[in-house]
Amino acid sequence: MTEPVKGPLAPAAAGAELRYDPAADEPRWVDAWERSGALRANPDSDKPAYSIAIPPPNVTGALHIGHALNNSIQDVLIRAHRMAGYETLWICGTDHAGIATQAQVEKELAREGLNRRDLGREAFLERVWAWRDEYGGTIIGQLRRLGATLDYSRERFTLDDGYARAVQRAFVDLYEKGHIYRDHYMVNWDPGLGSAISDLEVEDREVTDALVRIAYPLADGSGELVVATVRPETMLGDTAVAVHPADERYQHLVGTTCILPLVGRELPIIADDYVKPEFGTGCLKITPAHDPNDFELARRHNLEAISVIGEDGLIVPGVGERYQGLTPAECSARILEDLAAAGHLRGTEPFTHVVPFSHRSGRRVEPLISLQWFCDMKRLAEPAISAVETGALTFTPAHWAGVYVRWMQEIRPWCLSRQLWWGHQLPVWYRGEEIYVGAEAPEGDDWIRDPDVLDTWFSSGLWPFATLGWPEDTAELGRFYPTSVLSTARDIIFLWVARMVMLGIEYMGEVPFSDVYIHSVIQAADGRRMSKSLGTGVDPLDLIADHGADALRFGLLLMSSQQDVRFSAEKIRQGRQLVTKIWNATRLVVSRGGRAGAAAPPTPRTAVDRWMASRVTEAIELAAQLTAGYEFSRLADVIYHLVFDEYCDWYLELFKRGEATAEVAGDLLEQILALVHPVMPFVTEACWEQMPGSEGLMLVHAPPRRPGPRDADAEALVATLQDAVSAVRAFRSRHAISPRTGLVVALDRIALGDLTPACCGLANVNVGDVADDAQVLAFATGQIRIVAPPGEIDIAAEIARLQAELARVERELGRAASMLSNDRFVSRAPAELVDLEREKVRRFSLERDLLVEQIGALGA
Repeated sequence: MTEPVKGPLAPAAAGAELRYDPAADEPRWVDAWERSGALRANPDSDKPAYSIAIPPPNVTGALHIGHALNNSIQDVLIRAHRMAGYETLWICGTDHAGIATQAQVEKELAREGLNRRDLGREAFLERVWAWRDEYGGTIIGQLRRLGATLDYSRERFTLDDGYARAVQRAFVDLYEKGHIYRDHYMVNWDPGLGSAISDLEVEDREVTDALVRIAYPLADGSGELVVATVRPETMLGDTAVAVHPADERYQHLVGTTCILPLVGRELPIIADDYVKPEFGTGCLKITPAHDPNDFELARRHNLEAISVIGEDGLIVPGVGERYQGLTPAECSARILEDLAAAGHLRGTEPFTHVVPFSHRSGRRVEPLISLQWFCDMKRLAEPAISAVETGALTFTPAHWAGVYVRWMQEIRPWCLSRQLWWGHQLPVWYRGEEIYVGAEAPEGDDWIRDPDVLDTWFSSGLWPFATLGWPEDTAELGRFYPTSVLSTARDIIFLWVARMVMLGIEYMGEVPFSDVYIHSVIQAADGRRMSKSLGTGVDPLDLIADHGADALRFGLLLMSSQQDVRFSAEKIRQGRQLVTKIWNATRLVVSRGGRAGAAAPPTPRTAVDRWMASRVTEAIELAAQLTAGYEFSRLADVIYHLVFDEYCDWYLELFKRGEATAEVAGDLLEQILALVHPVMPFVTEACWEQMPGSEGLMLVHAPPRRPGPRDADAEALVATLQDAVSAVRAFRSRHAISPRTGLVVALDRIALGDLTPACCGLANVNVGDVADDAQVLAFATGQIRIVAPPGEIDIAAEIARLQAELARVERELGRAASMLSNDRFVSRAPAELVDLEREKVRRFSLERDLLVEQIGALGA
């Protein structure tokens, strides 16, 4: 048992005016949780294991809204399972982020008038490690402030020594199995970085270019083909013109040749299904060296690839002295001049299309054929596809499974090499034509190591098992692999998730996690993406400073869903209000004798205690289902309504009127705090600390005791009270009658029993003699006749309001009834949707009858 952690807060009973201050209180709990030892996983424990590997944030990174949401989700899962008796491990660590980290240090050097080549590789890497030591821990500290209970004692880095051994082992093994090879292939080339980059470093931008129509004369002099292109500069590398085989305009030309303008090269006219007859003229110039689709088409037709643009982003020598050394834009302009002069230009028009740019350098990405190291993914993909098809791997939302499978079925070779210095240097050496691949340097002279490094996603793909000690057979690896769930964003399903699955199956024999939860993307409030450059970003640390980490966690979970959602500051404020509500409720209950830690749960005896116990039972059961189903928005909503509406606004008000007992109020509060803790850990710890009888940390407190069975009678009784009080309050609001103004009522068809005084007190009404023609307030569980002070009610306006409400209810009733009269809907829709429509018919029918009765009572 951990020792109680006592902080600066005085007991609630002694500090009646004390307000909860998140900024002052939250930081102390982070240290307390770590000191408790509860965050350190024990592989020798006999508890069931539950583990999550954090998607490792870039070592360059700072906490953003996406991090805050995803790590709140993961922390909910880890805390809930820890409290439920699991041995939990949340794997902690950061990614070396090759391109991003190198770019940061190169910016520093540029400010000093230097570049990395001025330093040389060794000195540059020393500089990067120094930068990492100074700034690399920033985001881990920010995760602590969020309340993330990672196992910080096991923090890993994708370039630490043990991890580097795992990366080398995997590369060498895949090479020896024939999957890794060196070849000339199409890559995303960033001229600014001077490196191949992954798809994640590519951002698409909408650009308006000129769509140029160029005449390619037929070789026999009988006419011409007109092609349309937005990149006339690449025509210097054309090796064919393609048409669709079913395009009757050009079928007679397939197998003949045409002449490449300005160059004079004879080009074959070929047929291929890839060509879109409706685009441009239906004739497609084929430039295999500078378009990924043309590259694949050229391989099908055995066409030559002629490079026009070099790795420096300039036109290469050998394609014409008039063009070499120009930028693509300069070359395009010159070619248009030359085409016009030669009589080959057939027109231009504006054309808007999507163009790839480097997220890092800002330069336009050039598809280039480059000599790189690749991994053939076909064999690795087969068992990864099967894992989804057999149910060993599931996605939530489920439609992402189909997206994953389709991508895997069309998987292309993976370019592994990057022309950078920061990262895992390839374990490859060359001596003339000889190639050596191995974890250790080769013996002998004249061997030169390949200067390139591995794509960061290769090392990240080993994350779920390399962090646990692989390739060594460690106790952690045997206990916590496979992990339980991966929570991540959709943009890295292919770059990271799929590769972890493939490599996990390859080296561990099973998937690295059974569930993949794809969380929502939180957009800016106006629907645009969150971005500092766009001015739409929201800093979660600012939100924590203003409202506290609990409020941020709750608000993000509440606004999240299985779709993209817009950021809502109001939901963060709701979280802050809920924090205050929980704190004030604890102070009230403790000040009136409530306590925690009863040896035996007190038996609820009053109707109100039985009602609240029943509501807590339902919430605990529902919360467990929602957590298991990754429905975090609904989980937050259940918590909010249980605490705010039911426990605080109704139960504690009745408790103050003597309708509930302190023993049960304290016991139910203990269960509520335990239920809320995974979502709002800081304030629940603070409240737990204040409760007499509490012991140790809520973090390691036993799971909530399962209360008794649901009590339908108590729930019905209190529902009647709530309906009656709410009806009177709504009546006052409609007619601007002060809450202090006493009203006389008759409780018709209502059985409140001993709760009648409480109902009258909450509504500020007195039961008395009321004429039959008094104002009627009807609701599902009964009816009240009410006498208002003379002149307070506009009868005509009230009749008009009720008639408008009746019209609305009849429309809803008609819509639901229409759905149920549709045999196709009833037979094919999910049963729960059909039941929902049936419940609507029942409810709207009752509301209609009550409204008719109210209108009739007013004499209409």
